[in-house]
Amino acid sequence: MYIELAVALVLGAVVALVFLKNRKNVLKAQDGWWGVGACPQGPEDDSIRPFKVETTPEEIEDLHRRLDQTRSFPSLEDSQFNYGFNSKYLDKVVSYWRNDFSWSKQVDKLNKYPHFKTKIEGIDIHYVHVKPKNLPEGTRAVPLMMVHGWPGSFYEFYGIIPLLTEPASPDDIAFEVICPSIPGYGFSEAPHKKGFDSVCAAHIFNKLMKRLGFNQYYVQGGDWGWLITTNMTQLEPNAVKGLHVNFAPPAKPGLLMVLSLLFGRRFPKLFGFTEHDVKRLFPCMEKLVVNAVKETGYMHIQATKPDTAGRGLNDSPVGLAAYILEKFSTWTDPEFKKLEDGGLERKFSLDDLLTNVMIYWCSRCIISSMRFYKENFAKGLDQPHAKLPVYVPTGVACFPNELMHSPKLWVTQKFRRLKTYTPMARGGHFAAMEEPQLLAEDVQNFVKIVEKRKRK
Repeated sequence: MYIELAVALVLGAVVALVFLKNRKNVLKAQDGWWGVGACPQGPEDDSIRPFKVETTPEEIEDLHRRLDQTRSFPSLEDSQFNYGFNSKYLDKVVSYWRNDFSWSKQVDKLNKYPHFKTKIEGIDIHYVHVKPKNLPEGTRAVPLMMVHGWPGSFYEFYGIIPLLTEPASPDDIAFEVICPSIPGYGFSEAPHKKGFDSVCAAHIFNKLMKRLGFNQYYVQGGDWGWLITTNMTQLEPNAVKGLHVNFAPPAKPGLLMVLSLLFGRRFPKLFGFTEHDVKRLFPCMEKLVVNAVKETGYMHIQATKPDTAGRGLNDSPVGLAAYILEKFSTWTDPEFKKLEDGGLERKFSLDDLLTNVMIYWCSRCIISSMRFYKENFAKGLDQPHAKLPVYVPTGVACFPNELMHSPKLWVTQKFRRLKTYTPMARGGHFAAMEEPQLLAEDVQNFVKIVEKRKRK
């Protein structure tokens, strides 16, 4: 009892100190120029141009030639996905890609929603913009930007877009959804200069929303999308009405986090830890250090020498598919490493998985997408945005198989106006693509609370 009392007193003092520090500071960002050469004189072209996904027959012929000429290599016996993408299953994926996958059909699917491009700070920004078709008279759609991460794309949101723009219940909010491609990803132009990090992307996306005529809006993201949308709220707290994320790793380990790791296993209730929290966090060395080292090799490569590994992936469609799809296996459920097929088709279809790969292949964006890691990590882990709390209303969907688990206590250290924290029933890292219904319901619930259409 005395130990618990002492820990509680220390905990209370830490909470008070943390909340008093950095009170409502705003992140600063300057306009940049990421285009080729020097910034031209005069105003920027702010026109918005329709865009369609298109591929030439020559590009498809080149793809097929490369698929035909791939050199297979056998996996070790009984290795499943523990050494990376299993070669036997990769041969099956390549065969399907070459002989059965219809890219033209998937292009039609991609183009069913309106695409646009507009130039901001010297580079073309691509985005999908979907408006509700049948809004009841006297109601207005709520603008929502959804931001993907790596190795995903705007296509991750194709399953959730209709659930948000055309909700089944008349009591639900109808959203106007904007899904941009991060610069250097998909059909957004890659920056031509060094230094383009998450804050730069956030600054551009806030500009995009203003260019589209939105003075206030909601933002949602996972993976890099979590950091970009968080930075958007730190840059423009009066413009962003609410932030919803499905990935919320601790930005900067603080004393409260350390205390919870030291004493949380013995006194879980003192820190508000659930059984799932304890399961994901302890023993700390195994769950937070060893497992992280095992699954972050890609990050070290991309944060140091992205162009070296990226060049090989840019040349080989099979290598690209293996590199990307392995993440859709392991990051969806770590237990999938024990399966010969990586469990990929348990949660996704090969058509959807290969469509995401094709976006990387056709846009030749794998190298520039990998550079985003170097630009963010090169500046160190103690950047201003890592120190600043978020005071915009926030909702967190905590999926059980997410890469990094963040208990509610840790989340509240960063997000000071946490409106919802939802332990989700199932799902992993690619939540919008894997569990669109669950994510849509949580977004609906969060926005209703912020809009005061529902009690907490």
